[in-house]
Amino acid sequence: MKNIYTVLLCTLVSVLAFSQETKPVVTDSTETVKLDEVIVTGNIKTDPILTKVTNNYDENVVQPKNVADLFNDINGFSVIKRGNYAIDPSFRASQYEQLNVQYDGGTKAMHACPNRMDPITTHVIPEEIVRIEIIKGPYTVRYGATFGGVINMVTQKPNYMDKGIHGKVSGGYETNGNSYTSMFQLQYIEDKYDVVGNFGYRNFGNYEDGNSVEIPSSFKSTDYGVKFGYNFTDNQRLQAHWRQSFGRDVLHSALPMDTDYDNSSILSLDYKITDLGENINSFSAKAYYSYVDHLMTNFDRPSFNSTAAESGVDATTIGGKIELNWQPFNALNVFSGLDAMLVARDGNRIRTVKKNMMGMPLDNPIIFNDKVWQDSNINDFGVFTEVKWALNSSTILTAGVRYDLVTSSINDPELDFAKRYDLEDKTDHNVSGTVSVKKVVSNNFTLEAAYGRGVRSANMIERYINHFNVGQDPYEYLGNPNLKPEVNNQFEIGFNGKNALKSFNYSASFYYSKFENYIVGVIDPTINRKYMPMAEPKYVKVFENLNDAYKTGFEVMTQVSFLNNYFFKAEAAYVYTKNNDFGESLPLTPPFNAAFTLGLKRDKYWANLRFNVTSKQDNIAESFGETSTEGYQTVDVRMGVKPLTNFSIGIAALNLFDEAYNNHLNFSFTNQEDFGRTPITEPGRNFSVFVQYEF
Repeated sequence: MKNIYTVLLCTLVSVLAFSQETKPVVTDSTETVKLDEVIVTGNIKTDPILTKVTNNYDENVVQPKNVADLFNDINGFSVIKRGNYAIDPSFRASQYEQLNVQYDGGTKAMHACPNRMDPITTHVIPEEIVRIEIIKGPYTVRYGATFGGVINMVTQKPNYMDKGIHGKVSGGYETNGNSYTSMFQLQYIEDKYDVVGNFGYRNFGNYEDGNSVEIPSSFKSTDYGVKFGYNFTDNQRLQAHWRQSFGRDVLHSALPMDTDYDNSSILSLDYKITDLGENINSFSAKAYYSYVDHLMTNFDRPSFNSTAAESGVDATTIGGKIELNWQPFNALNVFSGLDAMLVARDGNRIRTVKKNMMGMPLDNPIIFNDKVWQDSNINDFGVFTEVKWALNSSTILTAGVRYDLVTSSINDPELDFAKRYDLEDKTDHNVSGTVSVKKVVSNNFTLEAAYGRGVRSANMIERYINHFNVGQDPYEYLGNPNLKPEVNNQFEIGFNGKNALKSFNYSASFYYSKFENYIVGVIDPTINRKYMPMAEPKYVKVFENLNDAYKTGFEVMTQVSFLNNYFFKAEAAYVYTKNNDFGESLPLTPPFNAAFTLGLKRDKYWANLRFNVTSKQDNIAESFGETSTEGYQTVDVRMGVKPLTNFSIGIAALNLFDEAYNNHLNFSFTNQEDFGRTPITEPGRNFSVFVQYEF
């Protein structure tokens, strides 16, 4: 770990020294070099293929609970919900580490809780996100090991056009849950340096579903961040970003415990220099560090009467990247580099057992210390090269190859886990790659086709979890250190276009993925559950590799503009998965969904009416504890106005007709008073107001 960061630091210092000697300092420049925070720049010669960019936070005026809620209106996305806080994005039935989720072109923060009470999306202020970029599959090798796609969340950058002090203040309120948010942002910009700081506070109560049933889901969070940039010359920039997030009193409807506190700290350092020579476009370097400290308890749950449990866990993520962009000749654009991500987790669960298996109180409660992560590490060191070849002015061929050396180790195993497995350090040698072509047929039509091989080594839960409930079902799960890396061979063709008057837009993507060694939990009738041995289910699930699985699907969109300021948009997404080994679907496959939006957009005001349609899902994974879910329809109304140049007001009515429903990906109520083990329901009718003032 220390060696890789010594190399990163020495390289960065060397380049800084070289650049200071060879480049003159420009003190009055109003330009600044653009860092690699943004993946999609609008340049056909550098952009990845099959991408999507969304930037609609200002129009979605209802306040998101965390960043994952920003994905709700993106075609092809669903969210996995365990409450109102622990929410994960799902794209095309890929989720968790199958998606390469990051901030600002590479910064990551891995969760500490094995039940994912604290996914990466909880560690940043939603209002700080200015755009979300999506690469729809393993079609690039530049941003770390990628199995099902890349999600890059870009945070607020300085406005270099306005020197001096600027900022904004915003606040919002939601009626369902009596919830409110607030944020204050301040920036100071000069030619040589800039500083951006923000502070946010969120307080959400329990919401009511469409049947007026109160769902335990309240939480509080306080966040702040500071971003400092310094322009050494007109062609090089160094930037540091520090943020902290503090979650408190978080209730998780569909998990066995609640979060007392979740504290995260993230530090990133970015450097870039451009125009280094005739054949070298740029050199960039990134380093980041994140630490998550998490405490969960069952003190307010029914199980506390028989067993008190508290679990303190932590996760440390360290990573970095060095990349050189060079051109051996004009038509060939090459990106070469190396990156690293090192994850370490540890923590224990303290159980105080108050009753015996017959339910009788014990005279002397028994205390147990369960090892949650068993002091484990997974380190990924990667090297890559991606080439973009301009075959002509309208056709770009992209090819890339990547090698990842992934090592895993367990330093403090439980006795039963050590007895079951050979726990020598494991090493995976993963080779991934992609080839694609983008053809600009005309100014109004673009065609894209791609093949990608994405490889993902098993994560820490899949390798080292030891008899903990980490799934949608009530089974205890047992890790398997001997898992093979899973492989996604994905083929896709997509196109987008518009008519000559730009009044009609359309796009579509069709894809097929053949999986190798897909990882799922499989019931093992030879292993009994470890905790509460008299309870059902009696056996445990062990993570294993499947031999035969695939998925296929599509996303389509059309939009018609009329009467200058009005539009009608229709979009739909569908994914079908198959686990041929078990004769069922793969877990967490979302149903078909569509959305129809009628909108008005003018400079001073806007409004839209959105009709959401989700079908029944009976293509399920019964072995994962899934049950069929009914289809549903909801209506959302949003509108906003700018009465003053720098002042905006937004109001919204979500689920206007108070529909009672649950999403297929929602986990089930767990260890809750007066709730059976059924999927948690979504919020009923919800009104919100949002105001923002910029200065």
